[in-house]
Amino acid sequence: MTEFRPQGRRALRLAMSASVLALTFPMTAWAQDAAPPAPAAPDAAKAPARDDVIVVTGTRIRRPDYATASPTVSFGTTQLVQAGTTNVTDFLTSMPALIGSSTSRDNSGDRAGIGATGLNLLNLRNLGTDRTLVLVDGRRHVSGLDGSQSVDINTIPEDLIERVDILTGGASAIYGADAVSGVVNFIMKKKFSGITMRGQSGISKYGDAGNQLIAVTAGHNFDRGNITLSYEYNQEDRLDSHQRPEYSGTASVGFFRNPDYDKTKPGSYSRIPQSDVRYEWTSRVGAVDVDFDGVPDFTGTGKVYNLGTEIPGGYSKGSDDTLVSDYANDLRPSIKRHIVNMFSTFNLSDSIEVYSELKYANIKAYSLAQPTFDYYMFVPGDNPFIPTAIQNAISPDLGGVLVTRDNFDLGQRGESIKRETVRGVLGARGDLSSNLHYDVSWVFGQTDVTNNFINDRYTDRWNAAIDAVTDPATGRPTCRVNLDPTAAAHTTFKPGECVPFNLFGEGVSSQAALNFIRANTTEHSRIRQNVVNASLSGDTAKFLRLPGGPIGFAVGGEYRKESSRFQPDALEVQGLTFSNKLLPSNGSFDVKEAFGELDLPLLRDVPFFKVLDLSAALRYADYSTTGHATTWKVDANWAPINDIRFRGTVSRAVRAPNISELFGAASQTYAFFDDPCLPSNLGLGKSTRMANCQAILSKAGLTPDQIANFEDTRTTNIAGVAGGNSKLTPEVANTWTAGIVLQPSFIRGLQISVDWYDIKLKQAINTVTAQQLSELCVDSPTIDNQFCANITRATGTGLITSFALQPQNVASFKTAGLDVNLTYRFELSKIGQFELRVVGNYLDKLSKVGVPGADPTDELGQYDYYSPKYQAYTTLSYASGPVTLNYNWSWFDKTRRYTLDKYKNTSYVAPEYAFVKARSVHNVYGALRVNEKFEFYGGVTNLFNQKPDLGFSTYPTEAIGTSFYAGFRAKF
Repeated sequence: MTEFRPQGRRALRLAMSASVLALTFPMTAWAQDAAPPAPAAPDAAKAPARDDVIVVTGTRIRRPDYATASPTVSFGTTQLVQAGTTNVTDFLTSMPALIGSSTSRDNSGDRAGIGATGLNLLNLRNLGTDRTLVLVDGRRHVSGLDGSQSVDINTIPEDLIERVDILTGGASAIYGADAVSGVVNFIMKKKFSGITMRGQSGISKYGDAGNQLIAVTAGHNFDRGNITLSYEYNQEDRLDSHQRPEYSGTASVGFFRNPDYDKTKPGSYSRIPQSDVRYEWTSRVGAVDVDFDGVPDFTGTGKVYNLGTEIPGGYSKGSDDTLVSDYANDLRPSIKRHIVNMFSTFNLSDSIEVYSELKYANIKAYSLAQPTFDYYMFVPGDNPFIPTAIQNAISPDLGGVLVTRDNFDLGQRGESIKRETVRGVLGARGDLSSNLHYDVSWVFGQTDVTNNFINDRYTDRWNAAIDAVTDPATGRPTCRVNLDPTAAAHTTFKPGECVPFNLFGEGVSSQAALNFIRANTTEHSRIRQNVVNASLSGDTAKFLRLPGGPIGFAVGGEYRKESSRFQPDALEVQGLTFSNKLLPSNGSFDVKEAFGELDLPLLRDVPFFKVLDLSAALRYADYSTTGHATTWKVDANWAPINDIRFRGTVSRAVRAPNISELFGAASQTYAFFDDPCLPSNLGLGKSTRMANCQAILSKAGLTPDQIANFEDTRTTNIAGVAGGNSKLTPEVANTWTAGIVLQPSFIRGLQISVDWYDIKLKQAINTVTAQQLSELCVDSPTIDNQFCANITRATGTGLITSFALQPQNVASFKTAGLDVNLTYRFELSKIGQFELRVVGNYLDKLSKVGVPGADPTDELGQYDYYSPKYQAYTTLSYASGPVTLNYNWSWFDKTRRYTLDKYKNTSYVAPEYAFVKARSVHNVYGALRVNEKFEFYGGVTNLFNQKPDLGFSTYPTEAIGTSFYAGFRAKF
């Protein structure tokens, strides 16, 4: 939504919701709530499992069924194909549980953090990407972002996925830190035999936003093992906002302050939708102020400046100012993925199987954001580029003009990033007896990131190039510094090398000038992970049985080391470019852990106790950075009869601070402030805000009259610093779930599960945003607090001029809700097989306390947290002979356009705009199996072309629109 100039890069969004669906059909993997075991994918090798047991995500104990107490859902290969996606994240985020994940859509243009362009990061339960543990085959995976534990899902090849398991609650005791909200476990195809190929291509109805996928997998079984190789290529085309007319030119609509707002007048609203909105007193061709009153008098071409109609907050309409829509940028980045995988197993003996995995992923992402911009540059009157009309208006007393300019002719800044990930697994597993099993493994992962920042600007060269004079020897424009080396700083060039730049007009400078000014910088990062794990699991069948069966157990230990380093370009370190000044950072930690599990089958097959199980897990960790931490879980399953099962879990989880939170260098950052001390904002905070603002502004030297009329007309970001905190401690989460699973024997094929979840996170690590920092300062009891200490205001004006941000263990989160999963499979004679699946979520609570003593921030039903109160994903599948059809519908209800406090202000926005419309995206798919070897398929996504709501470009759905795709699958 457009309300201010989004110069800064937004951080990765904390947003999530409820539970994930497992789309199913007879030939696909079933949900883990289902009673029967999941059949293998049709193209997987039919290697028999040891003792016919199933290894379930969320435990290391081999179990004879899927009756886990932790709410877990799964989906397989066929569901991914039927969704029409070529990147698994796009499929996952259509599900209620992962709707708020950070996708490449979120990490494009100016919405991406530095170095985050193109990333796909999962976020479970709205608690953040760093609190969602991503596993591959039950093992950790190296991060794709320096200083973080978050896994880039771009590195997961979609066509190689056998199934994905999503588990909520209790996972930290099994897998360690980071599993605060749960686990997403990607199970890959292994022990593959034969060759499969898949190809797919898609494009939007507008002829853009294309995507392509090519995947080949080959495997061979030999006497004592198997080797499997796979290659996957995927390309997604970049989509610019200006490829959609509704986001371009004067047609673009956003919500801005109403220039005619009168709070005493019924029906008058503070924010209204407006088009043709512009950034006040700045222009692409230059806004020239000749009398130094801050208001432009001429355009850079010499035309008298049209000021248009002022809109409060630094905007205008119908003027010569730069359109807000001009600053709109990429809706999606360009992404190219090459992923190679190899899996191998070899049986040294009946009790020793050696296995290995090797992966190489090469991911390239490219996206453009915003250009550079400048405010009130002083240009001396002897500049030869100044048009005659402006020259004639220059006052001799002032000696020049002030120019404010949006430098689109220098090009949009952006990122071209290459991420190379190498991951290897080497291990051995086997059976010491029929009741005792072992698994020992080493995982190595490394991600190297090269980030080329495009169209940045040398600060010293820019300052020298815009100070042009006439060369007396040639009569042509040159830089003043070329004639007088003392006229300007020249760190990155020598006098005589400077090429003059013409500020007066757009695109009127030479290519040589552009080349002289532009700076393309390069940043390097390396993230490395080593994990050694050994576990022993089994049961007591040979010497001890409870009434329900033998006791299951698992014990083991793990050593893990994580390291990360970031090296910015030398120009960035010295602060010699327009963009943020960055400093090198590096850090590492290791952790030693011991863990154990028990599964107690208390009763079986007795009246009112068809099944009664009790399980427990404990994990002890010793971190090199934060010391000791203990996590645990207890869960229970009770089935009085076959048709009904009750389940519940209670657990404690931890998250140790990541490397950037601990060791991040204090680097420059920028933020835009909607100053809480503006008269229009005084009533939006706590009762202390007005008095505290008066105290702060009085301290800055403002008179009572100036305070009453305090205004900030700046439309630029403010520079500050943000860094790490080595004194952080682990976060602690308490979680419980309770649910019921119904499989009525009198309705064959029907299963319903209902689970309530409740998560309370305390000692949460939180870095408040700069805006929150300014609000917390004045909403505290007095101005003598840690927040005001990190805000600097200018003497005489009271304007915010600097700030400092640092993570602290000061926050807490609460979320609770209800997940509902319904599956109904049935067959109609002579018609075919049907499956109806509905996965829904009711979000009861989502709140955050940023600091102790602060009021909770209610994030429930808020658009920017992707936290609708109700969500549902519905799919209906049909199969008959060679034909398969699928329809699915992704829906969530309306969400608030503004925060709750503004929503309660009935004059803030008109009722018809208070909420953002519901999401309602329909997709269809069809496949025709030609023979046992070939299948062709195709489909339409966003069938009815739902578009983003008014004032948005990515919410509640993307701006891509209706898209078509077609593909094939072959097996040899």
